[in-house]
Amino acid sequence: MRRLREDLHEIVREQIEFRELLVQMTARDLRLRYKQTIMGFGWAIFTPILNTLVFSLVFMRVAPVHTEVPYPLFAYCGLLVWNFTASSLRFATTSLTGNTNLVTKVYFPREIFPLAAVAVSLVDFAVAAAVLAGLMAHYHVGASATLLLLPAVLAVHVAFTASLALVLAMANLFYRDVKYLFEVILTFWMFASAVVYPVDAVHGTLGQLIRANPMTTIVEAYRRVILYGAPPEPVAFAAVAVFSLLVLPAAWLLFHRSEFRFAESI
Repeated sequence: MRRLREDLHEIVREQIEFRELLVQMTARDLRLRYKQTIMGFGWAIFTPILNTLVFSLVFMRVAPVHTEVPYPLFAYCGLLVWNFTASSLRFATTSLTGNTNLVTKVYFPREIFPLAAVAVSLVDFAVAAAVLAGLMAHYHVGASATLLLLPAVLAVHVAFTASLALVLAMANLFYRDVKYLFEVILTFWMFASAVVYPVDAVHGTLGQLIRANPMTTIVEAYRRVILYGAPPEPVAFAAVAVFSLLVLPAAWLLFHRSEFRFAESI
């Protein structure tokens, strides 16, 4: 227990000491992501808008579903939330293997790489959120007092995503086929997270499995707080919050204790 406290204290101390490096890495990754692109930050909103159009065609014309708000607004909100996690994890997975010179030659907390990937995706998330505000105005869906709960939902979302980012970055360094397997899992995970359909439409064992998925709870929490004017479902959201706040330090600690093996695995 004493060693655990010492390691956690060391992790916190290093992050405070190298906080400016995290900002610089995030800025660097932002520049590299949109370097020599015509649309620039427009790509942050292009994907969720395009996917919203596609799923709106499917779930409004081909297989209609009932939602509490207009379906394009319902779908865009879910896709906005999902894209933050998917983009963060996709870039975090290769963040260590894509910076081999820095990992092997310069000392600093290596978790800065996956955390920078999360921070970059958070910037994209903020940019794309402007479209959500525009859609709410277009469909006359006003904000309510529950919007004050949005920072808590975002904090849980970031903690959950960051913990997975640390684990995937480390796993891909040791086993390079992780990035290929993850791309396959990502597609199934999206459809198992009630991103583009109401979770209440799925019943039985499958519905229970979908509700047990932490991302489903996170997606629904955003919709309730932003679109429905209701707080997150208390039991499910509290469970995900506790899970995320326990897993993040555990993943960070595992990452920190494995750093000495990184150089020999590259």
